[in-house]
Amino acid sequence: MIKQIPNIITSLNLLCGCVAVMFAMSGELVTASFFAFLGIFFDFFDGLAARVLNASSKVGLELDSLADMVTSGVVPGFVMVQLLSYSITGDYLNITEVFSENSWNEGLVQYLPFVGLLIVIASGYRLAKFNVDTRQTTSFIGLPTPANTLLILSLPLILAFQQTEMITGIILNTWVLIGLTILSCILLNAEIPLFALKFKTWDLKGNAIRYVFLLISAIGLFFFHFLAIPVIILLYILLSLFWKEISD
Repeated sequence: MIKQIPNIITSLNLLCGCVAVMFAMSGELVTASFFAFLGIFFDFFDGLAARVLNASSKVGLELDSLADMVTSGVVPGFVMVQLLSYSITGDYLNITEVFSENSWNEGLVQYLPFVGLLIVIASGYRLAKFNVDTRQTTSFIGLPTPANTLLILSLPLILAFQQTEMITGIILNTWVLIGLTILSCILLNAEIPLFALKFKTWDLKGNAIRYVFLLISAIGLFFFHFLAIPVIILLYILLSLFWKEISD
């Protein structure tokens, strides 16, 4: 039974992802974000539990990827679809109305929100590459799907809790959202080496970059809340490039 604990945690990640999908398609983006964040929390600890309990398995690896595909692939894609829909029509997407008999009278612009589904495709491709890429055992090549999910899901949270006229104008700009969608797809599959938050030991040596990142992230979240998340993702990429330079 102990050996199944990591798989149970991974299953909780999958469950949270499924619930998040339902809320996202209902336009409840804040609630969807909460469940997706909870799923990412479980995603972090299933690997930790597997290492501590020495319970790694091929089934666990495949289950982890399937869970990530939902929580960190489908959810951010659907949230982007809804944000794009809101930016264009002022309302969240209703799939039955979009494909109704009279939908063609409104033109092709109503289908533009489906650009957000590119995130789902890019995430699936990134996860498939990860499973067969032997270079990604101790670090990442390309932005991890959970990090990309945090970036996308920070947007509805900023709109809900830290809204200003300027912030709303930026986030709900259709072209900004499309640009962010394309950028996230590129970052997910770019040949950029990024460090992983996996601690083999708790010593400062070999983990300095991780401790610096976590400290700055904690300070940023404390003072700027959800607004800090996009900056933290950018910091993660920049620190990774710096870490790669000094490690060569």
